Amino acid sequence: MRNLYLSLTTLLSFVLGTGQTTVSGVVTDAKNNPIVGANVYLEGAYDGASTSESGAFSFETTETGTQTLVVSMLSYDPHYEVGDVSYFKDLKINLLESINALTGVTLTAGTFEAGDNSKVSVLKPLDIVTTAGAVGDFVAALQTLPGTTTVNEDGRLFVRGGSAGETQVFIDGLRVFQPFNATANNIPTRGRFSPFLFKGITFSTGGYSAEYGQALSSVLLLNTTDVPGQEKTDISAMSVGGGVGHTKIWGDQSLSLNTSYINLAPYEALIPSTQGVRWNSPYESISGEAVFRSKGANSMFKLYTGFNHAKLDIEQEDINFDDFVRFSLENNNLYFNSTYKHYFENDWSLTSGAAISWDTNTIGLQQDDVDTKETATHFKVKVRKNFSSRFNLNMGTEFFITNYDETFIAEEGGVFENDFEDRLWAGFMETDIFLSNQFAMKLGARGEHSSLLNDFTISPRVSLAYKPGDKGQFSVAYGDFYQNPLTEVVKFGQPVASEKTSHYILNYQFVGDGKTFRVEAYYKDYDSLIKFDTEQPQFDSTFTNLGSGYATGLDVFWRDNKSIENLDYWVSYSYLDTERDYRNFSERATPNFAPEHNLSIVTKYWVDKLRSQVGVSYSFGSGRPYDNPNTLEFLVEKTKPFNNLSVNWAYLIDQQKILYFSVNNVLGFNNINNYQYANTPNADGVFDRRAITPAADSFFFVGFFWTISTDGKSNQLDNL
Repeated sequence: MRNLYLSLTTLLSFVLGTGQTTVSGVVTDAKNNPIVGANVYLEGAYDGASTSESGAFSFETTETGTQTLVVSMLSYDPHYEVGDVSYFKDLKINLLESINALTGVTLTAGTFEAGDNSKVSVLKPLDIVTTAGAVGDFVAALQTLPGTTTVNEDGRLFVRGGSAGETQVFIDGLRVFQPFNATANNIPTRGRFSPFLFKGITFSTGGYSAEYGQALSSVLLLNTTDVPGQEKTDISAMSVGGGVGHTKIWGDQSLSLNTSYINLAPYEALIPSTQGVRWNSPYESISGEAVFRSKGANSMFKLYTGFNHAKLDIEQEDINFDDFVRFSLENNNLYFNSTYKHYFENDWSLTSGAAISWDTNTIGLQQDDVDTKETATHFKVKVRKNFSSRFNLNMGTEFFITNYDETFIAEEGGVFENDFEDRLWAGFMETDIFLSNQFAMKLGARGEHSSLLNDFTISPRVSLAYKPGDKGQFSVAYGDFYQNPLTEVVKFGQPVASEKTSHYILNYQFVGDGKTFRVEAYYKDYDSLIKFDTEQPQFDSTFTNLGSGYATGLDVFWRDNKSIENLDYWVSYSYLDTERDYRNFSERATPNFAPEHNLSIVTKYWVDKLRSQVGVSYSFGSGRPYDNPNTLEFLVEKTKPFNNLSVNWAYLIDQQKILYFSVNNVLGFNNINNYQYANTPNADGVFDRRAITPAADSFFFVGFFWTISTDGKSNQLDNL
């Protein structure tokens, strides 16, 4: 009996032994270093093992046929082997490091982020509106960043040797066709939009995504808030006007309204302009904005609208006239923007949107009148697919329609009309590829066709980033960028082509421990710029695309909000070397809007005992070129340097009431923007000149801000 039992046991062991398969191999990383403690198992079974110190694993299984072998390890992408289990022997498996969205590499060349959710932000929404001297204008705050130039008499964005017309603005991915308020010559403008409604800003100083076009130098992307945190009402009373804003929430739907009234007449009566300006009717405007949001389980719908009505009547000194020259303006602007985004299964998303803008101007110039009307629309559809944490695809198409009409009525009775219509189609495709947490790339291309120019362009875009350590990384970018000539040219109907730049960018950025350091070198190659043979573009000008130029430079940014308690500061410096032969230039030269050196220092300090935030900003710009007709050289003389020291003080009366003071150019620097020369020489053969200066050296602002919210704690300090 005992012999029979031993025989059965031996037979059973033999049968079971022949039914088992050994699974074995070695697991290493991308550099062939062994990975210790990785889990290796057959999917749907209990058979498995962990890797040893040498990365080896081995286990036996009774499973047969086609199986899935899973290898998993924290910080690495899972690995799968599918096949007959008998082939799972002596495997050599390399695991790829998983992509960490928080600590991995990101593409930063040419881009500044401003948003609470951005891991590479160098600014926050608070910074856009608390910078001394900005007086709540996000464009003025962006002018403290490297790569920008403060053109004191203009107010728009001038980026890396490019003119203001080379920068485009988008809200939620859709074009804003007139992003700045209308104004008079040598009177700086402001952005039309309130910072209350935006959750973040992306400011690209070059090398931007293929999703955006029609900008030779830069794009500014404004993104409205998805879901407001609470219901609240904001009330403001200011030395130049007042405003009120309110947010209402109904479940997953919300509506934010904001309206303001600005009138400089009381300010001018108290502190009149004294330098070459007489106001018949100071600047006055009423504006309003609204954002409606509806959030679904897998979707987001937004509707944004903004309206602005502005008027002014001014007389300005002109060296070619005995008396002041009168200029009056009435502007109406209405803008609608609607977007819908839907998230599908398998990481697909669809975004569609449309924007339309109506802008009219009624202008009086001495006894002549000019009426302009522009209607512009933008339709856009794009899809995005995240194939994995390592690869995603973004592609889409968009269509622009622009209609422009201008009527000039001369005092003598002559009427001249100019107009144009353009239909521009664009398509784009772009991929983000993350080879590891240390290396990533963005590859894309954009195609555009303009019916007005009968011109088709292809723009390649490439960005690469490498992260050698935890806090620092290098980025490079290259791209071609095209833009239609400005309205002042195309309205005359002459055949012209697109203008072009090519951008080359090298960037290093360090972010950590409350500090940000960023340095970026760039080169821009301009081609096919518009030239004309008259003083200004006019109906009898001869237009060509024979212009060219370059811009190269170095931008440096440093920010620290940890080293000194309650102190946050940043310093930015830009070096710019640029020349171009365009417009009516007689030779290649540096334009008046491009100083060689720019420096900004911004500080913000919280004084707890005084319940106050104190801000100080200093801006410096080296002399700007101007042309002196009394010499043979062209655009070689320079104005004196630009200086501006501004201060502000926000005092919390209580948790929800704030008293705010600010002074722009508190030391009263007498800045000179340019010189105007007489059209003809005097009796001594010399062309007389006058300095073009700001209407007033300094600007004072006082405001009271009151918030009424459901939590009883919120205030507008973040919006001052």
